[in-house]
Amino acid sequence: MGFSCVFVLVISCLMVAVGSSAASNNFYSDFDLTWGDHRAKIFNGGQLLSLSLDKISGSGFQSKKEYMFGRIDMQLKLVAGNSAGTVTAYYLSSQGASHDEIDFEFLGNLSGDPYILHTNVFTQGKGNREQQFYLWFDPTKNFHTYSIIWKPQHIIFLVDNIPIRVFKNAESIGVPFPKKQPMRIYSSLWNADDWATRGGLVKTDWTKAPFTAYYRNFNAVPCTSCWPKYKSSLSLQTNNNDELDANSRRRLRWVQKYFMIYNYCTDLKRFPQGIPSECRQRSRF
Repeated sequence: MGFSCVFVLVISCLMVAVGSSAASNNFYSDFDLTWGDHRAKIFNGGQLLSLSLDKISGSGFQSKKEYMFGRIDMQLKLVAGNSAGTVTAYYLSSQGASHDEIDFEFLGNLSGDPYILHTNVFTQGKGNREQQFYLWFDPTKNFHTYSIIWKPQHIIFLVDNIPIRVFKNAESIGVPFPKKQPMRIYSSLWNADDWATRGGLVKTDWTKAPFTAYYRNFNAVPCTSCWPKYKSSLSLQTNNNDELDANSRRRLRWVQKYFMIYNYCTDLKRFPQGIPSECRQRSRF
């Protein structure tokens, strides 16, 4: 349907692993539990992973490998009930003060109130490119697929294969773009009640702890044409024509019209000297 991989509602694909040639879709072989002790768990033969948060600590994991260009997919089921004050982060990042990063963050809320999906792109240590959305479903009832397509030309964020955001490469007008640093996949569940829910007005209710999020169906498919160095060694070939087709562009407009609640490109109070340069470009999507 016009993305780099077959547009299915289950999982698709991730990116080229630096020094590796295939994705194995097993949490034991693909990820390390990095903090939180027993609060991070892998079970069901490596097919399911959970992170938990209590008053003492949150938890997190990271990929064993670094990735460079392609598509990532992960299915998540978020913290149910009163999740106010909690943040479930799922993102790509390199290391260091000049790191690159591509973020999904899920900001919890009171029971019955919607989660906020927070997205951001960092380049050379600089972010401030936030867009936020409500979701059109309850992300705590079932697993849903959250995907990133990362190519030298653009970054596309997708939810259940519906594009919600496109961040284009605008280096031609002096805007840095993340294309030089390989990144690992990270995820964490942590307490952020100083800012996460209504700007910190609603605090975490620790009587509801532990808070738990679940992960499954991680997958990685490379963009072989984006990284020629690895093309000849990859056994997995993909269709790298992941521009948005007409139906996908309609879906993108639908999400941005009805579910976007914040866009840094329209925040004139935040940028009194003028909106960032990339916001002035007319998107071809």
